[in-house]
Amino acid sequence: MAHAVISCLHANLAAFEAVLDDIDQQGIETITCLGDLVGYGPQPNEVVELVRERAIPTCQGCWDEDIIDGLNACECSYPSQLAERRGHLAHQWTAERMTDENKAFLASLPTSLRRDRLLFVHGSPNSQHEYLLPNMDAFAALERVETAGAETLFCGHTHQPYVRELRNGSIHVRLQNAGSHSAGEHELNLPMRRIVNAGSVGEPRHGSTSATYVIHNDATDEVEIKEVSYDVGRTCQAIVEAGLPPVFAWRLSHGFEYAEQAEDASHVCER
Repeated sequence: MAHAVISCLHANLAAFEAVLDDIDQQGIETITCLGDLVGYGPQPNEVVELVRERAIPTCQGCWDEDIIDGLNACECSYPSQLAERRGHLAHQWTAERMTDENKAFLASLPTSLRRDRLLFVHGSPNSQHEYLLPNMDAFAALERVETAGAETLFCGHTHQPYVRELRNGSIHVRLQNAGSHSAGEHELNLPMRRIVNAGSVGEPRHGSTSATYVIHNDATDEVEIKEVSYDVGRTCQAIVEAGLPPVFAWRLSHGFEYAEQAEDASHVCER
């Protein structure tokens, strides 16, 4: 049995509808969402209401959290003052337009979901704001999965889809006993673990304008990254007409990251 994992919808209704159509055409009935339903995009209420209508189990993303709890004030969240101002404008625009009912829904979302040895989070098990990038130090990546008690960790937040297998991990420990000239050595071999990033439905940043999601086969444990084309122009026009920063439409039409990643991607923001 296959199930779909989606992430980072970012109030992009056209992209979300296209991905749902693709999932439905394949006969997949189980969907898990990794959060960031809102932010940057022009249709926050419509996207949240569609998630609610489809009863899709969803984690709380960093944008979902910030709309409820207030802006994350950590300066490292933005690489420049200009990017920070744009983010604040998008936050204010979104917060002013969302209904109380949809805000309450975002507030009710859990920070993680679990299915047996599969764990679903937005950023990492530590925080919705932490980036698990594909080139993250292997030991640090393994630690995120292992300490969470998972075999496969599904995440989003980076907007870059990838599957990373962490194989042949081992820890060497050398113990020196007090008053002894000899030391005991121990080796702990760790089983294979995996991080699967679903990319982004609503704001792809992997060099393509196509929305991305992943399909996980429960029987074979195989993972497939899917790309879905949608009417990008429709969302770009809606962004401009809504009065959001035009650069949001520009980067959406190019499909790559533009000044939105913190310099220290592993940093966990503190309030």
